[in-house]
Amino acid sequence: MKSDLFSSESLAQPATAPGMTLQNAKSVKYTVNGEMHARQGSMIAFRGNLQFERKSQGLGGMLKRAVTGEGLPLMVVSGQGEAWFAHEAANCFIVEIEQGDALTVNGRNVLCFDATLSYEIKTVKGAGMTGGGLFNSVFTGYGKLAVMCEGTPIVIPVSPQQPVYADTDAVVGWSASLQTSLHRSQSVGSMIRGGSGEAVQLKLEGEGFVIVRPSELVPQKTGN
Repeated sequence: MKSDLFSSESLAQPATAPGMTLQNAKSVKYTVNGEMHARQGSMIAFRGNLQFERKSQGLGGMLKRAVTGEGLPLMVVSGQGEAWFAHEAANCFIVEIEQGDALTVNGRNVLCFDATLSYEIKTVKGAGMTGGGLFNSVFTGYGKLAVMCEGTPIVIPVSPQQPVYADTDAVVGWSASLQTSLHRSQSVGSMIRGGSGEAVQLKLEGEGFVIVRPSELVPQKTGN
């Protein structure tokens, strides 16, 4: 059988080393040799001897509250084999976190990560219940984290001289060392959001970067 479908870009290649790699722009391949963690429901295929355990409410340590920003549970994948992860055809990116790094990521943008990474669920200081910023995961330690984003993300440097104001629905993540607060731009609300209400942004100050997606609204699913 012949088809462009069987090109090297689409064909899954044999694993050469444990860990995660990009299968393509929309999916991550993880060669499991032990344990890793992923967003529940994001596994699209696997082969080998793998077990999937739901972790909706972990106790203590890294999984003391294994819940993403949208309230979706994570799962532990263990054993030996290969698994592929994706979510709603979002673009996928791999971030390598080193000792001493700390990255805050909106839970809705977490796809999967190495078990060597530690994370803590925190509320965004100053953001309250606004937008998608209620639950965010602060990742530390060392290892790889797969982040997903609708469209191509924009990475904006933040400096003490130039704070950044981001729509709370558009924020993907930021340097955990940055200070956050809620900024209200009532006088220009109608221009920024296309309505007459008050506009609210997340203000980020300090030294680091913020990642935003080119879409401020979470896609709404219609019921069957």
